[in-house]
Amino acid sequence: MIYDAAIIGGGPAGLFAAYELIENARDISVVLIDKGYMPRQRHCPLSRIGRCVCVPCHITHGIGGAGLFSSGIINLRPDIGGDLQEILNSWDSANLLIDYIDKVFVKFGAPTDRVFEPKGPAFEEYQRSLARVGAQLVPIRQRHIGTDGSTRVIENFTNYLTEAGVKLVVGTNVEHVERGNGVFMLRTRRGNIEARTILMAPGRAGAEWFRDDARRLGIELIPNPLDVGVRVEIPRYVMNPITDLYMDPKIIMYTKSHDDKVRTFCTNPGGFVVLERYDDGTVGVNGETYVDRKSNNTNFALLTSIRLTDPMEDTIEYGKSIARLATKLGGGKPIIQRLGDLEDGRRSTWDRIRRNVIEPTLKYVTPGDIGMALPARALDNILEFLNKVDSVIPGLASKYTLLYAPEIKYYSMRAVVNKLMETTVDGIFAAGDGAGLSRGINVAAATGVLAAWGILTRLGKEIRNELVNKIVK
Repeated sequence: MIYDAAIIGGGPAGLFAAYELIENARDISVVLIDKGYMPRQRHCPLSRIGRCVCVPCHITHGIGGAGLFSSGIINLRPDIGGDLQEILNSWDSANLLIDYIDKVFVKFGAPTDRVFEPKGPAFEEYQRSLARVGAQLVPIRQRHIGTDGSTRVIENFTNYLTEAGVKLVVGTNVEHVERGNGVFMLRTRRGNIEARTILMAPGRAGAEWFRDDARRLGIELIPNPLDVGVRVEIPRYVMNPITDLYMDPKIIMYTKSHDDKVRTFCTNPGGFVVLERYDDGTVGVNGETYVDRKSNNTNFALLTSIRLTDPMEDTIEYGKSIARLATKLGGGKPIIQRLGDLEDGRRSTWDRIRRNVIEPTLKYVTPGDIGMALPARALDNILEFLNKVDSVIPGLASKYTLLYAPEIKYYSMRAVVNKLMETTVDGIFAAGDGAGLSRGINVAAATGVLAAWGILTRLGKEIRNELVNKIVK
């Protein structure tokens, strides 16, 4: 069988692309392939303590994407989680598309009573106070699904797709894509899949695969920055005053030391730090937050952006080198260190961690020295951020604050695409984080919708969604 469209990757980009295809043309044949498994199959009782033996990893692969196990926060702004307004050359069009993404999530069960919209005198005072130390607090309307709620929403989503005729192929790795006589061939160990059009949306864990296959196919790519840093864990009461106003506060600073961008990402009030294992054997950390289960801590990623230039423009390989070093230093586990130990130039020990006033929520770690794993420039930026913002959020830069490393966000080389996500190779489309076109659930989903419109156009199908004429001008 030759499918009309084959989608590689079942994260937000792939799912929304499949949804938009079948909503506009029920006679279209669509296959979606993912290296991982269905949402309920992705649970591994050992994965969170670091002994998951699942291949591929249930955490970074599978239907729902890596975001299935995130805090489940949908940022309802086009410039958070990507730069959708730049792709569409219009802030208004980008907002319309983000609103549409939100409505689809609600359709499949996202809660309507957990919407956070920061405003009022208390929020404005935080903005003023952070501005005084050179930081910006970005107002964002957010919908919180929760790690526990995300599985239910994605299950509803996939059930709808399969009932509408979308073929889901899970546990299958697309080794590479080949161009043939008017069709594309997806090579897998379970057999080949043929399709007239291809959407490459492999997600963040597939960034390296996308880079390599895109180069082989002749897709034009441009370098993307790399986000590298730590996950910070503090007592919940330290962040409560601001997270009560704004569940996932986005604080951005350009440092005085290097003029580099540093930002908070994925804040989890009452959440848990969790392990991530990658296909290449390296480890990292992430964070989760639940609706019905809370810890005494709050955690968030603190990331600094690194952009490389000639002769080394490949940020994926640079990020991998940091991850390999950190994994080696941690003996196959993430490194944990108290902030006070880092500032004093000494490694943390289990004795110091046990005497710490903050109990770590991730125990499968190695106490050590993050300064030996991360670039000095990144550490300079992180320490400057923590110490300056501490004057606004007292206790943030306590000597007891826990830092976990590495936290690295790979965004791949960025595919050169048009507004409908078609690459420089006719019939091949790209979307989401793995193709370097987004940095979060909201914009990844939006690029999936745009790609679906592009595929429909390429196949000569009518686009029934009335938004297309308002958004794509």
